[in-house]
Amino acid sequence: MSANLTKLEKHLATRSYVEGYTPSQADVLVFKAISSPPDSNANPHVARWFNHITSYLPEHESLAGSSTAGEAFLGGDSGAAADAKGGDDDEIDLFGSDEEDDAEAEKIKAQRIAEYNVKKANKPKTIAKSVVTMDVKPWDDETDMVALEAAVRSVEQDGLVWGASKLVAIGYGIKKLQITLVVEDEKVSTDELQEKIAEFEDYVQSTDIAAMQKL
Repeated sequence: MSANLTKLEKHLATRSYVEGYTPSQADVLVFKAISSPPDSNANPHVARWFNHITSYLPEHESLAGSSTAGEAFLGGDSGAAADAKGGDDDEIDLFGSDEEDDAEAEKIKAQRIAEYNVKKANKPKTIAKSVVTMDVKPWDDETDMVALEAAVRSVEQDGLVWGASKLVAIGYGIKKLQITLVVEDEKVSTDELQEKIAEFEDYVQSTDIAAMQKL
């Protein structure tokens, strides 16, 4: 059954929704009865409403309320029976503009906002992490690289995980330690980490961040 756009245009001229003050199943019922987007020139209020309800498309099934009020806008003659029983639409408001409906609409709105806030608060927070490649250079070719690496790995803190390592030749028989680590960005500062490693001054001449990539 198609929607009575003429009647719907008159209704939406002074309202945002088919019923109440929030989208409801009444809007969904009428929305589904419209086969294509309304002409914004012929029915500007319907076109505005149609585009707005389209934005709720993924949530249509979860919208509150009853679809009953929307039935008055289905079919070209859908208003005849109502007029015969209750007279002119201008005299009787079928769509709940009294204080009880206003209070119910506000109650539903407040409930939906509360549910959204709870859902947002319980949503797991994404933990930002980075993969870091660090170069640790010894003083000379006589530095004990096994002891140097052990000293580096002895640095422990929340949000820091040491990974694979290798020795890379840099000339004159000297090799540097190249080690990979994963850090939680909010918990570990690479600058502070380098300062801690530099404290092993018997082994470490300097450190450099060779590469850094977000996970």
